[in-house]
Amino acid sequence: MRDGDALDNNPHVSISALEAIHGQVYGWALSRCDFNRAAAEDLMQQAYVEVLSGNARFNNKSSLKTFVFGVVENLARSRFRRVTSRLRLLREHAGSLDGAVVEAVLPDEGHSIWPAVKALPPRQRDIIELVFCRELTIEEASGVMGVSIGAGRVHYDRAKKALRVRLRETGVNEE
Repeated sequence: MRDGDALDNNPHVSISALEAIHGQVYGWALSRCDFNRAAAEDLMQQAYVEVLSGNARFNNKSSLKTFVFGVVENLARSRFRRVTSRLRLLREHAGSLDGAVVEAVLPDEGHSIWPAVKALPPRQRDIIELVFCRELTIEEASGVMGVSIGAGRVHYDRAKKALRVRLRETGVNEE
């Protein structure tokens, strides 16, 4: 850590370290917001406020990257719980919502593997994205997802097997 680079309210976090992982964290925030850029930027801003203020305290029990990914994940879950509650209330009081379903988009949609990844169950999709796109280890990805390392390994193994089957069925070459 450079002199004066540590945050006042989170002394184990440096500004330069946050800058170094910003692009990857933004990619994770995008995926948590169905690739809505405005929502991802809001989520990132909220995550940085939590880290800068010390409300989310880094204690060196994991890597900084895993910690910040976890902050983004928790904020996204909290945000979408509120949205889900509001939608439920709207449905109860205003009938059904026509056209409320929005297609989720994954990175590099043009690549032939993403439709298969998109079809995976949520936890399997998350671990594949964290490991392959965000370059976390299975252990770090498990921490971000809030599951045990064993559960993370199971999700990872099942996701790879499911992808292998789907890719074979669609004729995409495995590399």
